[in-house]
Amino acid sequence: MIAGAPDPVAGPHDPPPAGVWNIANALTIVRIALVPVFVWMFFLDGTGWRLAAFGVFAVASITDKIDGDIARARGIVTDFGKIADPIADKALTGAALVSLSVMGELWWWVTIVIMAREIGITVMRFVVIRRGVIPASKGGKLKTMLQVIAIGLYILPGPLDYLRWITMGAALVVTVVTGVDYVLQAWRMRRGPEDAPSGTP
Repeated sequence: MIAGAPDPVAGPHDPPPAGVWNIANALTIVRIALVPVFVWMFFLDGTGWRLAAFGVFAVASITDKIDGDIARARGIVTDFGKIADPIADKALTGAALVSLSVMGELWWWVTIVIMAREIGITVMRFVVIRRGVIPASKGGKLKTMLQVIAIGLYILPGPLDYLRWITMGAALVVTVVTGVDYVLQAWRMRRGPEDAPSGTP
């Protein structure tokens, strides 16, 4: 196609494809940048610093909701965003989980199970990306919300043990179940048209 020529496939009223550089993706990058800030504050002594770390974690988590809403409302959902957004989520929650376990405030096996699922699904997304991007499901969004709430409760100081355990238990169950669902989606995607028998529509 000649540079600058109109796309013969696109309709006259089709919107141009969204560029990578937009406000939704910028918020995703900001969320990634806040991860080391959170970790630094978390390991400083004092209730004030712990509350500050919670504040940074909360702000970073809220950007996840904001950037998704903006992307959908403005029609600027991009493949970069579909990949970078879950990576930003995993960087934030992973850093928080590991930090809590290092401090002896969360069992290591919980952190390992959650991180193994998160890293495994992220790698799987890249493996099947030539077949298509697997977007976050409703279950995946619920998983993220439960993880954020549970981690936030662990970060906050105070006698919240029972609430922390219950919420983290729910997050753990949803994390494993949605992980299995994503694996099934990837398996079906890999058994797509290229694997279909000859003559199959």
